[in-house]
Amino acid sequence: MKQAIDANPQQAVVAEIKTRLGIKDSNPAYSTGLTWGGAGNKHFKTIYSPVDGQAIASVNLATPEDYEQVVKTAQLAFEQWRQVPAPKRGDIVRQYGNKLRLYKDVLGKLVSYEMGKIYQEGLGEVQEMIDICDFAVGLSRQLHGFTMHSERPGHRMYEQYHALGIVGVISAFNFPVAVWSWNAMLAAVCGDVCIWKPSEKTPLTAIACQHILKEVLLANDLPEGIFNLIIGDAEIGALMAADARVPLVSATGSTRMGKKVGAAVGARLGRALLELGGNNAIILTEHAHLDMALRAVVFGAVGTCGQRCTSTRRLIIHEAIYNEVKERLLKIYPNLPIGNPLSDTVLVGPLIDQDAVSSFQKALEKVQQEGGTLLTGGEVLVGESYETGTYVTPALVEAENTYHTVQEETFAPILYLIKYTGDVEKAIALQNGVRQGLSSAIFSNHLGQTETFLSAWGSDCGIANVNIGTSGAEIGGAFGGEKETGGGRESGSDAWKVYMRRQTNTINFSRELPLAQGIKFDF
Repeated sequence: MKQAIDANPQQAVVAEIKTRLGIKDSNPAYSTGLTWGGAGNKHFKTIYSPVDGQAIASVNLATPEDYEQVVKTAQLAFEQWRQVPAPKRGDIVRQYGNKLRLYKDVLGKLVSYEMGKIYQEGLGEVQEMIDICDFAVGLSRQLHGFTMHSERPGHRMYEQYHALGIVGVISAFNFPVAVWSWNAMLAAVCGDVCIWKPSEKTPLTAIACQHILKEVLLANDLPEGIFNLIIGDAEIGALMAADARVPLVSATGSTRMGKKVGAAVGARLGRALLELGGNNAIILTEHAHLDMALRAVVFGAVGTCGQRCTSTRRLIIHEAIYNEVKERLLKIYPNLPIGNPLSDTVLVGPLIDQDAVSSFQKALEKVQQEGGTLLTGGEVLVGESYETGTYVTPALVEAENTYHTVQEETFAPILYLIKYTGDVEKAIALQNGVRQGLSSAIFSNHLGQTETFLSAWGSDCGIANVNIGTSGAEIGGAFGGEKETGGGRESGSDAWKVYMRRQTNTINFSRELPLAQGIKFDF
């Protein structure tokens, strides 16, 4: 169901967003006190909303000289920040979480308006930020080490973790604030400082987050260089990846981008935390609860207009229920409300830009050339109500898992229906039969099938869910994937360890100097 877009959207809402979050109409030399200076740079970028095509604000893209200044600022801040006790660092994060609660509604609107996801998803993204702050506060009192017995008398051994230094965070447009916070809040309680390079497609949400952070840091008389922002293109990301002063680079984006970052960081023997592409599948066995499963399938496939790394791309369906599933989806898809993502009744907003629309169209064209059948959707909505040209109708395609197009991740709302016969192992083999390995799910009320899916010979993904979809990870669990997804882990569990350096300590409190392994070396 296509809903008209108001040619002049809620100007009052947009004005409220800018005023409350400190976004000015034109900031050619934008500086919040937390960002790079850039005063002499004349390279501007105007940010247009994919919702209505209106310009929101302009930013000044950083130069290499700006990058140097940011790194020096971060280095100085690290010298002070790492000496602050971890529970005190946690209290700063707690205060930021409380500020986010106050700004949740308006920041959620900016996420929606700048990126294009529906308002409820924008609110959910800010809630993820609040949740990771809460998690990090508790973590600040639990940064534990280990003790072990020494083989030498009068000796004690233990392991401890220390702050790593500067953490570089390169985030993607689809989650313009949440993924940064996963990294930054954990890094902060670990004693690290951050340099954040947001997507140049969605920098205004990053500026807003920095404004809110600045309030907290100033109130606590702390250096603003603990959290740093630099807005730039791929050149700035390349500088960060190659910079030995940045021991850890956490990058979220395409596999192609991740390979470049990983190679540059690896060449200097640094650490890379990579969260890259996903080609996620849901398996529907003959024992699936279809009413529940279809809700997860549709949200996973069309939520954020298919622009989540955890979006459901492939639906692997047992032959016994294949026709029923297809028929039910064909009734749901044409009635999906598409339109202004700030509207309460809309479920599907726009794609981020024309490049995304082009990828959507090309993928549908190629998969049909390979033998796939487009069942519904695939239109680019045109006319005065959709003048941005970035609104599309989510597509259903019957296909084979082996098709080249199905093997690739298309960041758009295309769901491939794939039929399988036989036992659940056949479905798992199809699911695993792609290069990506982020998220996976199975719907079944058969214990043997679900346990097989979760076994060592089951799903090869970093996330494997039973009777829930591929999208919607919780903060408490470590998030990340295998294979070409990059192998990184962020957010919960023990993901904090990647932001710290590990040290083994041995203390001799005796008056002798015995050597390990009983070696004798007397003179």
